[in-house]
Amino acid sequence: MADREFDVVVWGATGFTGKWVARHLFDNYPQTKLRWAIAGRNQQKLDDVHDFIGDKGRTVQTMVADSGDESSLREMASRTRVIITTVGPYAYYGSLLVKVCAELGTHYVDLTGEVPWMRRMIDAHTPAAEASGARIVHCCGFDSIPSDMGNYFIQQQAMQKFGQYLKSVRYLLLKMKGGASGGTIHSMFNVMKEAVEDKEVRRLMVNPYSLNPDRSFKGPDKRDQTTAIYDKELGTWTAPFVMSAINTRVVRRGNALLHYPYGKQFSYSETMATKGRLAAMGIASGFMLFAGVATTAPGRKLLSWVLPSQGEGPQVDPENPGFYLIEFHGSTADGEKLVARVKGDSDPGYGSTSKMLAESAVCLALDEQQLEVGGGFWTPASAMGEALLSRLQQRAGLSFEIVED
Repeated sequence: MADREFDVVVWGATGFTGKWVARHLFDNYPQTKLRWAIAGRNQQKLDDVHDFIGDKGRTVQTMVADSGDESSLREMASRTRVIITTVGPYAYYGSLLVKVCAELGTHYVDLTGEVPWMRRMIDAHTPAAEASGARIVHCCGFDSIPSDMGNYFIQQQAMQKFGQYLKSVRYLLLKMKGGASGGTIHSMFNVMKEAVEDKEVRRLMVNPYSLNPDRSFKGPDKRDQTTAIYDKELGTWTAPFVMSAINTRVVRRGNALLHYPYGKQFSYSETMATKGRLAAMGIASGFMLFAGVATTAPGRKLLSWVLPSQGEGPQVDPENPGFYLIEFHGSTADGEKLVARVKGDSDPGYGSTSKMLAESAVCLALDEQQLEVGGGFWTPASAMGEALLSRLQQRAGLSFEIVED
């Protein structure tokens, strides 16, 4: 790995999120600090990325590779220590690259939220990744770094404060301003399509522990919230959170991968706060309506006309970049309580996601001596822990803090 030409390659750099990943790297990591390059299937579009990131001197090298051409992917992956991929839906365009990275020992990060696809990749390529030393880390964007690293942070704080980990943690999205990229939306459409066509995928999607190493594991958590609920303990009306079906499974997998430090009865859930009953009911109804429409081919086509296409994203306003604020409410087995807050300083759909994705790759590339795990399929927290927590706060615009009584 030390002999490879690059530390990091951004694959899919010509897409909406990929360009922002490249801009973050260009603004923060000159080639003297990090040897990195951009890659895609169209040289002209790669040349345009130089203009987008402000690389007037063309200091960032480019390479051409295609998601369906294994030889080109092998050449790309063999030249770098870490691959960042923003090319989705991953079920369509991502499988071959995972296979290649697992076999070549190339570390890998993405921003997928496609649970069925992740399960297939884990099952198919874990032996190869463990043998080669490749750390494959899915979900390094808004889904699921705030969740996984937020739980990691509050658990470490609980151990320091109480001498024990938290038995339950509840994620509460307080505020958020931002939009979704076309790639994220079409990945969701693909999962919906798979669920309609394959009953095994449907079973996977309703299983709270579907990403655990042991697929038969049974724990205390049940299905994700789908209705408006008044939470007496938190004192607020809550509504379903669309990312919970991804994030909760990632957090539970991380606990299992680390041999259950939080216990096999650890419970984790996610929801979003609203300003009242009507707001909660409105969000819940909209959630169910979207899910119903997206399960039909005509419905997905209709939604595609009004939502961003692949490669497109929300309107970017540098003066108003968006934000999010999340609380984590934890309890120990003895009834001790702890509350943490995670803040992001930009749009979760592209701004914060691009920074988190980039810093995850840099962590794998440059913080090797701080990482305690070998090859395999990991979550962000189980793979990178304290090293990533530090980078997220220093470079990615995230803050993690305990809310004092």
